[in-house]
Amino acid sequence: MAPPQTLSDPNRRVIARWAAACAERVLPLYKADEAAEETARNALARTRAYSAGSGTAAKEISKRLIVVKIANAATTPAGAAAARAVAQAAAVAHMGAHALGAAAYAVKAVSLANADQPEAVQQEIRWQLAHLSESERAVLRLLPPVGADSAGPLGEGLLSRGILGAAIREIQVQIA
Repeated sequence: MAPPQTLSDPNRRVIARWAAACAERVLPLYKADEAAEETARNALARTRAYSAGSGTAAKEISKRLIVVKIANAATTPAGAAAARAVAQAAAVAHMGAHALGAAAYAVKAVSLANADQPEAVQQEIRWQLAHLSESERAVLRLLPPVGADSAGPLGEGLLSRGILGAAIREIQVQIA
């Protein structure tokens, strides 16, 4: 039996669309060399295609680490967080819980880009929630609460702490 954070392939495809939308929203914050920016755009295109039924999880899994590396090419902390949002969205094909990681890193990118506007974080979370379909909400409800299950990205690690953990908790409370 697969860990609860993995989700079935059909469910991962459902939430990949939302994860890509969250990451795409903050992609303009990502500034790097043209090759890295192209890698980010290609990763989002593949994630959207995966969501639409194209490609396979295995193909996407084999390419997800390429995207992880582009955060190092970012010229700002907000850009690095935006790149990590893209990487998390690309990783949804591997494990569904990464959809919440994409949303959380998008929130972090917005926070870093708008340090003088604390309301920007809540605005971003509201946007994310407003752009969830009912089927996507239902799939996200299958995931364990952040910090409750160690078998995946929602365990007691990076996604459970700081602004990332706070954003995921807020989303999980709002969709419950």
